[in-house]
Amino acid sequence: MPPDANDIEIRLASEAERPLIEAMFQYYVYDFSEMGPPDSDDFDLGSAATFGRYDHMEAYWREASRIPLLIRWRGKLAGFALVNDYAHSGLPVDRNMGEFFVMRKYRRAGVASAAVREILTRYPGRWEAAIMARNKAAQAFWPRAVAATPGVRDLATLQGDGVEWTGPILRFTVGA
Repeated sequence: MPPDANDIEIRLASEAERPLIEAMFQYYVYDFSEMGPPDSDDFDLGSAATFGRYDHMEAYWREASRIPLLIRWRGKLAGFALVNDYAHSGLPVDRNMGEFFVMRKYRRAGVASAAVREILTRYPGRWEAAIMARNKAAQAFWPRAVAATPGVRDLATLQGDGVEWTGPILRFTVGA
């Protein structure tokens, strides 16, 4: 049964909640680790058995164009979204889904789709969502989640240039 809209809460993360996103970011990167070839240095653990820091994390609390969001389901912490204005395509964009994570426990239960709908409708404008070429699950999820969002129009899929981005890039407009 898909979650009721009242079950999902998307809230701007305060500076005091930054450690929550930083901690969940470790699980997010861990999920990506299964997509890399074993002989690659990508997604290796550091000496402290962590994946290290996300270079842009601090900017989400310092730059107006970056929006750190916490995702809760029935009051329980379920994930995060980091929205920015970076365009993987090089074309003009208002918003980009920089990073998006929902705990495995809540996947395939509609929590991620409901969170995407809430985020996109809350922040109207021209969007991009770039998907890693090796992330087949995300390639199936994102087009469906975006298309199911009320007010989405002009949905198009571009291919990254293979240098700046490898994989599909969804471009769409939400709202007026």
